[in-house]
Amino acid sequence: MGTDRGKQILLGVLVIALGVVAYRTFVTSPAPSASSNPARSGGPGGRGARSNAVTAPDVHLNALNGERPKPVGPERNLFRFREKPAPAPPPPARGTGPVEAPPPAPSGPPQPPPITLKFIGTVQADGGRTTFAVLTDGQGPPMSGKEGDTIAGRYRIIRIGVESVEMSYLDGRGRQTIRINTGS
Repeated sequence: MGTDRGKQILLGVLVIALGVVAYRTFVTSPAPSASSNPARSGGPGGRGARSNAVTAPDVHLNALNGERPKPVGPERNLFRFREKPAPAPPPPARGTGPVEAPPPAPSGPPQPPPITLKFIGTVQADGGRTTFAVLTDGQGPPMSGKEGDTIAGRYRIIRIGVESVEMSYLDGRGRQTIRINTGS
């Protein structure tokens, strides 16, 4: 237990030392700026006189008076909009014959509308031997039924799973799997 206390004290001292170093590095001002009179900056005798000669950048004054490029004619107007030219048609694929039209859509009887019931969950009866699906249409009270039962006078329950129920219309059309509804 004594070594733990010693480690804690050593850690505290290191943190304080690190704080002092960080303070001196970031908070204190940088070295004093050069004096306006370089002859006196070094003290008596001019020992510390520095040669801090600052040279000006090269400026080409002749280039300022020289010839400038003239603006291009009235073809470019930033405030006028043009329509983009139509893209070139893609090149035809090589080695293929004429392009065949897609097959026509099946022209059978229209499909029935989707089943609008929501699957809420399951209830097991008879010690788990019979499973009932609980469904709702959002209008009235919940409805329930087992596999093969008719729901709402229009639908038949085909199969009941743990997270979904498979249903169809009474005539067998419009088979649909309805997943359990966990939302509102």
